[in-house]
Amino acid sequence: MAPEPATEFLAGLVERVTYHNPENGFAVLRVKARGRREPVVLVGHAAAIAPGEFIQASGNWQNDRRHGLQFRASFLKTAPPTSAEGIVRYLGSGMIRGIGPVTAKRLVQGLGPAVLDLIEQEPARLEEVPGIGPKRLARIREGWAEQRVIREIMLFLHGHGVSTARSVRIYKTYGAEAVRVISENPYRLARDIRGIGFRSADTIAEKLGIAKTAPIRVAAGIGHALAEAMDEGHCGLPRGALLDLAARLIEVPRDLVEAALEQEIAEGTVRADSLAGAPAVFLAGLWRAEEEIAERLKALSAGPMPWPAIDPAKALPWVEVKTGLVLALSQREAVRLALANKLLVITGGPGVGKTTIVNAILAILRAKEVRVAIAAPTGRAAKRLSESTGLEAKTIHRLLEVNPATGEFRRHAANPLPVDLLVLDEASMIDVPLMRALLRAVPSEAALLVIGDVDQIPSVGPGQVLADIIASGAVPIVRLTEVFRQAAASHIILAAHRINRGLLPEPEIPGEASDFHFIQAATPEEILRKLVSLVSERIPKSFGLDPIRDVQVLSPMQRGGLGARALNLALQQVLNPLSPGAARVERFGSTLASGDKVMQVENDYEREVFNGDLGIVRGVDLEEGEVVVVFEGREVRYSFGELDELQLAYATTIHKSQGSEYPAVVIPLATQHYMMLARNLLYTGITRGKRLVVLLGQKRALAIAVKTHGDRHRFSKLGEWLMPQPATSRSPPIAAQIRSPAPPEA
Repeated sequence: MAPEPATEFLAGLVERVTYHNPENGFAVLRVKARGRREPVVLVGHAAAIAPGEFIQASGNWQNDRRHGLQFRASFLKTAPPTSAEGIVRYLGSGMIRGIGPVTAKRLVQGLGPAVLDLIEQEPARLEEVPGIGPKRLARIREGWAEQRVIREIMLFLHGHGVSTARSVRIYKTYGAEAVRVISENPYRLARDIRGIGFRSADTIAEKLGIAKTAPIRVAAGIGHALAEAMDEGHCGLPRGALLDLAARLIEVPRDLVEAALEQEIAEGTVRADSLAGAPAVFLAGLWRAEEEIAERLKALSAGPMPWPAIDPAKALPWVEVKTGLVLALSQREAVRLALANKLLVITGGPGVGKTTIVNAILAILRAKEVRVAIAAPTGRAAKRLSESTGLEAKTIHRLLEVNPATGEFRRHAANPLPVDLLVLDEASMIDVPLMRALLRAVPSEAALLVIGDVDQIPSVGPGQVLADIIASGAVPIVRLTEVFRQAAASHIILAAHRINRGLLPEPEIPGEASDFHFIQAATPEEILRKLVSLVSERIPKSFGLDPIRDVQVLSPMQRGGLGARALNLALQQVLNPLSPGAARVERFGSTLASGDKVMQVENDYEREVFNGDLGIVRGVDLEEGEVVVVFEGREVRYSFGELDELQLAYATTIHKSQGSEYPAVVIPLATQHYMMLARNLLYTGITRGKRLVVLLGQKRALAIAVKTHGDRHRFSKLGEWLMPQPATSRSPPIAAQIRSPAPPEA
């Protein structure tokens, strides 16, 4: 056995942060080390690191086959710089808003190496430096104070095994009380801070000496298990499954989990109930949310109609003449049901005439002066709804008048929406919490028309609201299946319907123009090579589409060689290569520069940008520490510390594409995606394309996706709440159904 190499020590000034991953602290640094003429490469972990800082490290020298000689640090300690050169690098690194490279140089030239002490003790002296006025001074003071507190928190967290990436959020949540709160109950982090899960909190708890079997840990483990289930779309779990999952996740005996569960139930943190007659446990908030959805739907359904009786025999011919629409038999029946029911669900795939039905209903009811509101879960879906109806459509958040500061809705039971009819589109995307918030704001006397494709993948959030409503048998349902002649000319639509029925798409006819293509590629390497060529060259040349704005790659997965993350890096290199002098920022595992395509990945009510919105980076301001992104013609600014709200979006997952449409869609398919290959996922991806859809990959992967039904059961209570009889004797799944001829096979 080879002896362990002797530990060596290295100290010096950080010249450049080549790479830093804030998720785990991994860093690659260029260091001007004491006793060495040439800068050295240091690899290690640091909670936070900036150019100009002085480091002390212990570790060993290693000769990496790809990168050459490196110092691999097992321990790394940082300190603020003392030399003028180091201070310029340190302040100019972008860590403090208001100070960029130019301002940093002026500060050191004007105030000397004591500038850090002056910022701390006599900040007014900074106004002696040209370019520092009251506004910039205020920003610098605020940024310095925040950095000081954050650094103290980061040192505490780093000492307890936690990375720095979430330190700003911890500070903003707990303020100066952060260390006290974390010391008393580190598991609050998992509950209160987005991006910090049970594992991170558990690491801190272990460092603080909290035993694995401590009641506080076991109780947190139950919440962790239910949160894991929620991430899979469940609102609760069977009691036995929860006990087993929690015991396995936190590695404690099952009887300890059972005792902690009884305590959590007694305190009301979780709710004991049943699913299909068997004991089950729910997160209390989700349990109450599903119950409330059922109560509101029943109340809506039972109330009087908000408009006088309308005779379909007169209304239908009138609307056909008025709008120029020609309604098929199934569409006429759907309109008749909508005029006679306060609550109706219309479901069906692409090309089956949902838009025609909605436009006919709206024309009739608006002629009767019925107050109508139209909403969808995402901005893109709302925009499409506006275009198809000619009326203003809003996102659900805008409709409910979200308060940007708190995230709370101004519209609720005490301040309901002023509507007689609410039309809700893309309902398959709506999760339980959002549906509850929406129904709270719908007055009991109003009607609700729900539209969605139940065959698409369910919501990213917990529950399966549309599917549960349909399966309950408690609501009239219109299920449309007939593909109309104009839509049937689209091979995209025909392929989507075939896949939805478990059939492979029809093979292409040589020489025939088509908007749907399957291109074979045998290996992941070939798929990647062809995909980059398709997006960057072939599609733009053949169809006149912009490769960044018009072409969207949709991957079944986020991770892996053909996952969205890897594809983004490959496409960024080709579509927006970084020139040597270009301004760029590297944060949270991504490098952003002007021209990059990005996606907002969480709702930001203050900026009014929402999860799934696409934008283009317009500029990176290193001096101000900001990135400017344009969303639908509107500029939005992000500080460097807020860039975890953005992801590169040349490629994204099919899940993230829900509610959106793109001129061209490219979907890579490989057997390495096997965990996610399912019919409803592929169907959802294909139906995102308007002018062109290209499937690219292995035939076997396509066959697996088409044959795999993909309806993984979600544990939810809504269906049982809606049923008029016990869940053990389920009623037929559709209460009022319209069936049309099956779509053509061509």
